[in-house]
Amino acid sequence: MNKPLRRIAIFCGLLVLTLLIRDNWLQYVKADSLKNDDNNRRVTIARYSTPRGDIIVGGNPITGSTETKNNGLNDLKYKRTYKNGPMWAPVTGYASQAFGANQLESLEDGILTGNDDRLFFRNTLDMITGKPRQGGNVVTTLNADAQKAAYNGLKRVGGKGAAVALDPATGKILALASYPSYDPSSFAGTSDSDAEAWKKLQKKYNPNDPMLNRALRETYPPGSTFKVVTAAAALENGLYTSADQATNSPLPYTLPNTTTELKNEGNIPCKNATMREALRVSCNTVFGKIGADLGKDKMLAEAKKFGFDSEQFTPVRASASNFPEKMDKPQTALSSIGQFETAATPLQMAMVASAVANDGKLMKPYMVDKLQSPNLDTLEQTEPQELSQPLSSRNAQILQSMMETVVKQGTGTRAQINGVTVGGKTGTAQHGVANSANPYAWFISYAKLPDGSSPVAVAVVVEDENANRDDISGGGLAAPIAKNVMEAVINSKK
Repeated sequence: MNKPLRRIAIFCGLLVLTLLIRDNWLQYVKADSLKNDDNNRRVTIARYSTPRGDIIVGGNPITGSTETKNNGLNDLKYKRTYKNGPMWAPVTGYASQAFGANQLESLEDGILTGNDDRLFFRNTLDMITGKPRQGGNVVTTLNADAQKAAYNGLKRVGGKGAAVALDPATGKILALASYPSYDPSSFAGTSDSDAEAWKKLQKKYNPNDPMLNRALRETYPPGSTFKVVTAAAALENGLYTSADQATNSPLPYTLPNTTTELKNEGNIPCKNATMREALRVSCNTVFGKIGADLGKDKMLAEAKKFGFDSEQFTPVRASASNFPEKMDKPQTALSSIGQFETAATPLQMAMVASAVANDGKLMKPYMVDKLQSPNLDTLEQTEPQELSQPLSSRNAQILQSMMETVVKQGTGTRAQINGVTVGGKTGTAQHGVANSANPYAWFISYAKLPDGSSPVAVAVVVEDENANRDDISGGGLAAPIAKNVMEAVINSKK
């Protein structure tokens, strides 16, 4: 063979070798990722070829499936349906033939479609017997009555807002409401009306951003509700050892290294007030000075114990709340009353209340109780998990007594429940340029039954841009919602 032919043969051989390597790479190395790629049309066809399993609340499905009316033009046989879609959307997320899926619908897609590896043997048996593949169920921790109370309360107040309820002893999420919301059924298919519904829900077309999960993904200045964290830091670091010890709190109080006075709302008795009295009437001067006296490192350490500066996975991801790491003394004082750059999700502030209610132990929040196979066998059970111990049992009980005073005779009286001990803290958080925007109304609380158990802790935030500024308060707007949620949980246990 002459030299040119040898070169051509070698070149052709290299091409064949390259093709073989590429083919094996695709078939053996990339096979799984390609098979499960959302851009692979076969994945979407398989996902909607059979009815999805259900998301369950209190033994009842809040989802369903229906055959697509496609007249032979759509190869996706079933589409998702939702019961009370706007109320449950922050829990379920959506599953859309055209726009994909998110939240539980996405995270637990393998179980819901029946494609999870744990269902392999059942799927194989069904294939042999000719039965269609079936999806499993996602059983949540949610309480239907509590969710209804939270959503309806936010809707009644109007504006925007969110509410979260937790079981302090376990971390189970009992309510997770966001308002305004959306109906995932409205864009579950592939029709022109589905596309139009999707478009109308996008933020650039709808400034209220109904698809934002405010309970998990929005952070707000927590205002005076953060004073609970500051009080915990004071007790844990020995700055004060009881609720009724007089604090070293001058009035007026000038922020360290400045000539700026920190103001209180109204003419309230804050000079050298005890922490109980300061929490009852919400003294900025007392808790601002506590934060400055403790210093940023101790305040940051306590905030982190409560979960600040860390994302939470429920398993749906919740944004990290923020307590700033870089602050001077005046900024530390402002951060300690929930202003400056302090920001929290409603889930985070529910965690604060639940840790206090649970004698100082913070449990990891979660909303999936178990995953079930199509025949209702349990594939996976979530076990409660301790996240941290932000404060000792003794100090938690001191803080409980302070929060209970707030509800008995302070700013949180509208959260009182007959025959139940309620602890709480109001917050009216300033924001906007020079605090020009309407403040956010906050309330965090817990309920304690006569037997000493605490079945529920709640956080509510309301943002109403159209309300009269003087009418906005945590005690007036948010506390009644929290009360209704707590009552719903208590009554469901009777």
